[in-house]
Amino acid sequence: MTDADPTSRPALFDGPVDLHLHSNRSDGTEDPATLVERAAHEGLRTIALTDHDTTAGWVDAAEAATAHGMTFIPGMELSAKDGWRSVHVLAYLFDPTDPDLSAETARIREDRIGRAERIVKGIARDYPLRWEDVLEQTDPGATVGRPHIADALVARGIVRDRGEAFDGILHPRQGYYEAHYAPDPLTAIELVVGAGGVPVIAHPAGRERMTDATVRRLIDAGLAGLEIDHRENTAEGRAWLRGIAAENDLIVTGSSDYHGAGKPNVPGENTTDPAMLQRIIDSGFGSAPVYPVRTR
Repeated sequence: MTDADPTSRPALFDGPVDLHLHSNRSDGTEDPATLVERAAHEGLRTIALTDHDTTAGWVDAAEAATAHGMTFIPGMELSAKDGWRSVHVLAYLFDPTDPDLSAETARIREDRIGRAERIVKGIARDYPLRWEDVLEQTDPGATVGRPHIADALVARGIVRDRGEAFDGILHPRQGYYEAHYAPDPLTAIELVVGAGGVPVIAHPAGRERMTDATVRRLIDAGLAGLEIDHRENTAEGRAWLRGIAAENDLIVTGSSDYHGAGKPNVPGENTTDPAMLQRIIDSGFGSAPVYPVRTR
């Protein structure tokens, strides 16, 4: 990816900003170019691709965004775990070649594969599901995860859709759940910062609400922002997060968390204020936004 001539950069205030979208390089259902096309159709002007623990879609997404006259923000959603709680760290503008961060994401992806195989082995004792069924639902280059298992269950006619799969067979109460490796959130924040990136916690007041003490500990470690406008955050949780953000002068983002057909989320259903995007751009130095080239 290369940055366009700065003199051709568009104003960041010319349209909506969505900084949390997923492609089929992780658990989305659309390739990066198709995802960008959908985002453009919804009127977005700046987007970030934030696939789980991978940057594999950056180049394709950046090229597509440029073709649509959009600004592309390189990103990733880094897996972390605080005790039993999953914590997702959105990382923006980091160096994708940073050795420490790269080693950690490789370890996470490798363990996800083993975990998926263990889950499928358990399900197969009770349902007609094979590992090959899951691989058929996984795009080349993507790390196999629970969404792909859900898609295999749909393809086999065992459930109607991903939602039913996650509410039923893939819910921890059913006994098929297997844990996977992820660093603690403090380590995740430090890795992103060390790679020149800007860490923002994704939907911290959702189903697995973070504690006040944990959020403040992460702020001390270099947490830059909070994703507040997100469909999973409760109204009470959003108010709590806005208080913390104001008290600590944190970046505040809003995003769709779009996954294609995998979730009902729509690109642009929540957006980020361009002034907050500018703060991210001013803080990150591991990689750069990709701006469209203006035609004269």
